[in-house]
Amino acid sequence: MLSALEKLVRLESPTEDLAACRAVIELASQIALDVLGTPAQIREVNGRPVFWWGAQNPDVIVLAHLDTVWPKGSFQSLWSIKENVASGPGIFDMKAGFIQGLFAMKGIDGSVALVATSDEETGSTTSKEFIKEISAKAKAVLVVEATLNGKVKTGRKGTAMYQVKIHGKASHAGLDPEKGINATVEMGHAILAISGFENKELGTTVVPTMLRSGNTTNTVPDLAVLDIDVRSFSMAELQRVDAALRNLSAVNSAARYEITGGFNRPPLETTSTMALYERAERVAKDLGMPPLGHASVGGASDGNFAAAAGAQVLDGLGAVGDGAHAAHEWVDITTLENRSALLHALIKDILND
Repeated sequence: MLSALEKLVRLESPTEDLAACRAVIELASQIALDVLGTPAQIREVNGRPVFWWGAQNPDVIVLAHLDTVWPKGSFQSLWSIKENVASGPGIFDMKAGFIQGLFAMKGIDGSVALVATSDEETGSTTSKEFIKEISAKAKAVLVVEATLNGKVKTGRKGTAMYQVKIHGKASHAGLDPEKGINATVEMGHAILAISGFENKELGTTVVPTMLRSGNTTNTVPDLAVLDIDVRSFSMAELQRVDAALRNLSAVNSAARYEITGGFNRPPLETTSTMALYERAERVAKDLGMPPLGHASVGGASDGNFAAAAGAQVLDGLGAVGDGAHAAHEWVDITTLENRSALLHALIKDILND
């Protein structure tokens, strides 16, 4: 497992680098040949590669992704092991989970497939309808995203992404600033209003992120652009924030607002996950493992799309470690085998129903 994982981690695969994503899917297919005796199919879904190993119409889907967030060259050392810790770009999110899923397929006869996409980290724009389509026909979708300190994930926030453009009017900042309409000043008012749309009690976050404004230091800015990240455990909350954003009004009535974007992933709610979680706890007990535990988290995954399609989902069945999207990303290599064995047993338990 470590040898296969090292190969995957050393082959950097940022989402935006399509050639790198094709290469990592091809490598994963070769690893499947080595481990399982047959290579994967490499499917094309809206111009991007998808790894598919197993049944064509599976009752159980083990869902993964092989793209990562780190641009090539971000790490000086692509792979290191110190005691029980292996580190490298994308190892925790989620190449270790993919390897656990691949080895879990050994010796299983039945209607199951391991599927790995290549655009999850940027919102699964090209693959989300594909994920919904295959999930709608499945008994269960088991997502090998990373654990939360060993716990599986039974809830995830839904996400929405927006961009606010404020159009003003340029003028000379020194000679006649009063003739301009300052998009930066107007955006300042907008940011304060947008931040107020959060609801801490319900866990709804509304976060202004990237901000760009102005052209030169001596010109009243005629354009300001703001990106916004919205997350909530409740679809009703996402809809509330959506309405509030679209009803923003300008402080300076001469400024013009342009708002684009919208919902990305619906929430993964416990109504879609708890039955499989209880099954997983029973399987873990039968294997002599301690209780898994479960948690709801802010980050979204492709499990959100699977649940939206009506599937029963269990997420966070992947690696034990820490540091998703961080420079210290790592996994505990002593847990790879037993977590893979848990997934293997859980798949068989579902298939035997």
